[in-house]
Amino acid sequence: DLQGPKFRVAELAGDPVPLVNGDIFEFGICVDENDHIRPGRITMTPTKEQNALMKACQVGTTLLIEDGIMEVRVTEKISDTELKIVIVRGGKLKARKGVNVPDVEIDCAALTDKDIEDAEFLLQLDPPLE
Repeated sequence: DLQGPKFRVAELAGDPVPLVNGDIFEFGICVDENDHIRPGRITMTPTKEQNALMKACQVGTTLLIEDGIMEVRVTEKISDTELKIVIVRGGKLKARKGVNVPDVEIDCAALTDKDIEDAEFLLQLDPPLE
């Protein structure tokens, strides 16, 4: 079973960040290794897949965080790597929580580089074919 692309928020600069309904946050790809999640800013690590997710977002796009526990909506697209969002359904945001973007087509491969490495490794094990 291969994972496929995973979309996750980055690391925290400190404690879990409270997301309060109605608050406006920046949501973007980390600009450097110290650009962690903090009050007012949610970040994602720069990968091909996460860059494609950000590029696909438009004003009005809904993003679900941590299996839909939290929900945010894009209010402004600043660039292909930076958004302004409004918190629709808040909570306490922790590091590396999943991000899902329903109803948006993301231009990235279904198999990641890691999936291909995993498949090549599995083929070396000579699995039974039944």
